[in-house]
Amino acid sequence: MAVLSEEQEMLRNMARDWATKESPVSEFRKVRAAGQPQAYNADAYAAMAEMGWVGIIIPEAHGGSDFGFLSAGLVIEELGKTLTASPLVATTIAASAILLGGSDAQKAKWLPRLASGETVATLAVDEGAHCDPSAIETSVSGGKLTGKKAFVHEAHGASLFVVAAKDGLYLVEKGDGVSLTTRKLTDQRSHADIQFAGAAAEKLEGGGDSLLGDVLDRARVLSAAEMLGMAQAVFDTTLDYLKQRVQFNQVLATFQALQHRMADLFADLTQMRSAVEAGLQAVDSGFGVARAATIAKAEANRVLHAISNQGIQLHGGIGMTDEFNVGFYLKRARVLEASWGSSSYLRDRFARLSGY
Repeated sequence: MAVLSEEQEMLRNMARDWATKESPVSEFRKVRAAGQPQAYNADAYAAMAEMGWVGIIIPEAHGGSDFGFLSAGLVIEELGKTLTASPLVATTIAASAILLGGSDAQKAKWLPRLASGETVATLAVDEGAHCDPSAIETSVSGGKLTGKKAFVHEAHGASLFVVAAKDGLYLVEKGDGVSLTTRKLTDQRSHADIQFAGAAAEKLEGGGDSLLGDVLDRARVLSAAEMLGMAQAVFDTTLDYLKQRVQFNQVLATFQALQHRMADLFADLTQMRSAVEAGLQAVDSGFGVARAATIAKAEANRVLHAISNQGIQLHGGIGMTDEFNVGFYLKRARVLEASWGSSSYLRDRFARLSGY
């Protein structure tokens, strides 16, 4: 496990207390029942911004705390445990793109708005069902962007899009030339296909040729942090259930086969935590980011997939019902597993990064 500073421990504990008391899974149920396209509680997100969570990676000069990706990951992990619906991850990813590639003017314009929660932003890259940055057809001519993007996270609540085109990343504000088509995915969060038809676009000129890859790596480690929180929650919930449920006049936790299964999941969870924290620390240090981010997301995909499946199975029939929370984690897991690279894509990427 990562060694945390006193300030980071305080930040994690504050996030844990807030998520447990103010944003339990019952709050997600309310968001889902409301059926609003943005699919999050705006007041809850405003509270996050007020606590400084939206600006954790943003420099102090632009209204943030410049506390780094590991610190951001600590907050995101705790929110993942309670399935808190918010655009925090999406906005943090977009902020990282502006930090890496934005001009001084672009940073001065957008970063304070993102840090304060005034503006919600998201990243729009993929144009098909799978992550493939090499297959981008979106283009820009005369400052106007044209193309389509698929499965864009938090699109309905966003007023700023960081859009991948053939020649780089562009900032596009919601408005003329931007139209959304809602995508209903299994996690019941905000996703949309976006059609850009001559939308005004401003290029992120910095960051070099690797800008898109660098931003995607940051998206992978932040998503992996959310997945880590989810995996921990499913493991803890399942273990508690096994300790309470009686079958054949015995507590389920006394069956050796189930003990072995939970021991295997605990080992997987520990390995996942090591990979995710290593990915977050790599971004903060600037060394070995591509490999560490790829490993973090690949391990997050593998372990959360296994734990969410086992959580359903070990809960038995109740795990399949809407009344029990464990099913929500599996549904969110499947969406995040496909985001920013499936397991097969990430394994192939790691091989290429390793020279194979």
